[in-house]
Amino acid sequence: QVQLVESGGNLVQPGGSLTLSCHASGLVFSLHHMGWYRQAQGKQRELVARIAAMGSTNYAESVKGRFTISRDNAENTVYLRMNSLKPEDTAVYYCNARPLWSDDDDSWGQGTQVTVSS
Repeated sequence: QVQLVESGGNLVQPGGSLTLSCHASGLVFSLHHMGWYRQAQGKQRELVARIAAMGSTNYAESVKGRFTISRDNAENTVYLRMNSLKPEDTAVYYCNARPLWSDDDDSWGQGTQVTVSS
């Protein structure tokens, strides 16, 4: 059974930084694309950043240049470094795992709250 456990969410002032972590278990981590999504109150869940099994990355336009996704296959962990945070980054952030062989077998974490406010 796949388990994704996020951590690192917090209250931070505008312009501040946070690093989110997601530890995965119950899967062959190196054979999964990993991603971070977010859902703000009253809005749909949206992709923030993805890192492929082979390491290529893509980002939402709204976070390009501010956020960095990375993975440590030895630790079964994916990270999201968030710099220059804005109030509009406030959301619940979810970790996602998708196997190489299927687009219909996603796993999700429980989410971690990020609040950007002064």
